[in-house]
Amino acid sequence: MPEINPKDVMKLRNETGLPMMDCKAALAETKGDFEAAKDWLRKKLKGKMDKRTERAAGEGRIAIATNLRSGVASIVELRAETDFTAKNEKFVAAAQKIADLALEQNSGAVSATPAMTAIVDEMRISTGENCALARAHKIAGETGTTAYGVYVHHDGKTGVLVQATGSINDQTLKDIAMHIAASPTRPVGVTVKDIPADVVEKERRFRIDQAMESGKPKEIAEKMVEGGMRKFFEEIALLEQPYIRDESKRIKDIVGAKAQIVAFYRWQVGETA
Repeated sequence: MPEINPKDVMKLRNETGLPMMDCKAALAETKGDFEAAKDWLRKKLKGKMDKRTERAAGEGRIAIATNLRSGVASIVELRAETDFTAKNEKFVAAAQKIADLALEQNSGAVSATPAMTAIVDEMRISTGENCALARAHKIAGETGTTAYGVYVHHDGKTGVLVQATGSINDQTLKDIAMHIAASPTRPVGVTVKDIPADVVEKERRFRIDQAMESGKPKEIAEKMVEGGMRKFFEEIALLEQPYIRDESKRIKDIVGAKAQIVAFYRWQVGETA
């Protein structure tokens, strides 16, 4: 058996929710290839894998800042070694201050500025832990027409930032952000068109292979898969998802015809993004 990196085993467990031994076996079977190991597990378990990612490793805090007058928002992840430190009031305040500072930077991925680094260094000194700014991102929209929905879970480990335009109230946007955080299947794009082509192709190929393994000719397998792919799109396109508080409605019904979801970010402490 090839030597398996324990970190890879833990990462696979975090992403699949499956037992450590199954994850280790999958990595051994695929010679340490992480993506191949995920596919191996899906085939072994006929696709019945836990799609939630609550078990993401690492400690820290997600913080979000908005400035509606400027039409900007930011989301950051500040890491710590222990949950004790991550819950400390000073650490929570430090994460929020970094999010505020990120609003002043250019849109997109934000690199640590000297001011941000100084905050992180202060946390390292005061806690004795190797604190770090894992990532930060800023988004911008047109002033006066852009609205943001914000939700940070009570433990600070999951945060969602939703960007919208048009006529939509703050509570509705917050409800959508909470839906994204709590949805059993994590949305990948706002609409079906926003789902990355490689994700679509990988899922289609996986389903075709499964159908062919059951003895179906390729032509029949491809036709069978199309119906399943429609269901797949409904599961991972945000607007097509059943609203978690009222499954008789979809998120697009909650948004309404006078508004548009532009983008969303769902970050969780410790995940690789």
